[in-house]
Amino acid sequence: MIRKLIQVEFLKSKRKGFWLLVFLGGFGVVALQMVNYGVRKEYLLQQSDNDWIYYLMNISSFTPLALVLGIAILTSFMTSIENETNAWKQLIALPVSKLTVYLAKFTVLAFMLLVASLLLTLFTYGYGVFLDLGAIPYGALLKYSFYPFFASLPILALQLWIATVSNNQAIPITTGVIGVLLSFSAQNLPDWLIWKWPSLMNSWNEPIYYVWLGLGVGCLLYFVGMFDFARRDVK
Repeated sequence: MIRKLIQVEFLKSKRKGFWLLVFLGGFGVVALQMVNYGVRKEYLLQQSDNDWIYYLMNISSFTPLALVLGIAILTSFMTSIENETNAWKQLIALPVSKLTVYLAKFTVLAFMLLVASLLLTLFTYGYGVFLDLGAIPYGALLKYSFYPFFASLPILALQLWIATVSNNQAIPITTGVIGVLLSFSAQNLPDWLIWKWPSLMNSWNEPIYYVWLGLGVGCLLYFVGMFDFARRDVK
C-alpha cells in the first residue's frame, strides 16, 4: 500500500511541476557560478590556492539557501493539493493509515531533494571540468553536494509537519521564509539551530557532525510530526 501511495504522490507532483523545481534547484546554484566565473574567472583563480576547493566553496555558499527555499516551496505545494481540493477526508477514507499517508509524502519530498543534490553534483562536476580546474577532488565534490541534504532533514520534517497541520498555507510559507533568512545569516547563528546545519559551518569544524545531527533530529521531528498528524481530525 505504501508503494501505491508513493506512486500517487509522484503523479500529483508531476502535474504541479515539482520536477521543474527540482531541476532548477540543482542547476540554479551552479548557474550562479557560471555567471560569476564567466565574468571574473581570472580574478577568482588568483584568490585560490586550490581551484577546485575554492570553486566548491563558492557553490556551497548558495546551496543551503536553495535547499531551505526548495523545502519550503515543495512542502507547501505538496499539502496544498489536498487543501485546495478538500481531498484530505477522501484520502484518509481509503483503507490506509494516516501514518502511511504521512510517510508517503515525506518519502517523495526527501527523494526529490536527493535528486536535486544528485543534479547539483553532476552540474558542479560538469562546469568544473569545463573550467579546467585541475585534478577533481571527488570526495569533496560529494561532500559539498550531499552533506547539506542530510543536514537539512530536520527542516524538511519540521516544514512538512507545519504544512500538514495548517489549514492556512500562509503559515508554512512564513516559516519557510524565516528559515531562508536564518540560513542566509548562518555564520551568525548558534550551532544548535537547525537552519545553520546545511551550511556545514560549526565550531568543531567538522561538517560530518551536522550530517549525523540531521539524520537523528530529522527522524525525531518526523516521528513527532507524523504522530501529531495522525491524532488530528482532518477537514
